[in-house]
Amino acid sequence: MPALGDVMRKLNPWYHEDEPPAPPPISTAAASVLVVVYALVYFLPFYASPTTRPSPTLSRDAPSVIRARIRSVSISCLLCCAATLAVLTRGADASPADALHLMGLWPPALADTARAVLLTALLFAGPLFAYFVVDVGWREWLRLEPVLALWEDWMTWRNIVAGPVTEEVLFRAASVPLMLVARTPVRQTIFLSPVLFGLAHVHHFYEFRLTQPQVPVAAAVLRSVFQLSFTTLFGAYATFLFVRTGSLPAVCAVHAFCNCMGLPRLWGRVQPQVPDDDPAPLRRRHDEQRPSTSAVWLWTAAYYVLLVAGATAWWKNIWALTESPNALVSDLAFTST
Repeated sequence: MPALGDVMRKLNPWYHEDEPPAPPPISTAAASVLVVVYALVYFLPFYASPTTRPSPTLSRDAPSVIRARIRSVSISCLLCCAATLAVLTRGADASPADALHLMGLWPPALADTARAVLLTALLFAGPLFAYFVVDVGWREWLRLEPVLALWEDWMTWRNIVAGPVTEEVLFRAASVPLMLVARTPVRQTIFLSPVLFGLAHVHHFYEFRLTQPQVPVAAAVLRSVFQLSFTTLFGAYATFLFVRTGSLPAVCAVHAFCNCMGLPRLWGRVQPQVPDDDPAPLRRRHDEQRPSTSAVWLWTAAYYVLLVAGATAWWKNIWALTESPNALVSDLAFTST
């Protein structure tokens, strides 16, 4: 694997083991503190202005709140990236090219992005079958409805574009390079920074309680714990992809894809879904055209077979499909302590 340049030769012991590495310009503890500060800079401004602060009468899903928050996190991401760039170029003595590489900004690595999305899609083989075949989702794509929704609905834009891009910029491009130049073990980097990524979503508990006070506290806590667990798990996967591919577009695309898909169904029968916002006449038509029991069982069997087969294929191909000349660390780094 080609090195990233002088900065990695000097700081990363996995590249030239015959030469003693220079002391890291930043410690793991200092890098972790910076990542925590980045997370605070990302979401605390939400509560500093009435335009971004939710209330019992103003939801976080209101278009005005979404637009204001996108502006806020965009500024936060620029500031945090500038801070990381300063650490890399001044503290670690990285060249601009090496710094951009460590942050996943260059080269674009579009082929790596496609392979990362393909790998992730294997985990969703069952849900993709349910959407395109059972729910006949291919018709929506023929009409380009999902693409048009990005430009017509602010929630869709936030969930599929703005959210994934800004979160990956902050928690991967701005945060992971700090861990790398601190010479933090890669496995620790993969599982430490995602915890901070998950904690950055805990503020949703406050917003949920604010706008949904009728929901019992225990239910709201369980909801937040589940969200913390899921976002931490995804953060570990995204960090793994990031250090393996050295590509910010790859993790942004995977994040957007996962947001599109949601959590896969793990139990129950698979049958066509009727949108809740369908008019009553359409809902009656769906009821009249309800599929036969045999069709439902066939779809259900196919779904779970594909779900298991896809997960197996994902596991078997996770290293092959993430191999890249742009990787930020060598394969040896994953076995070092």
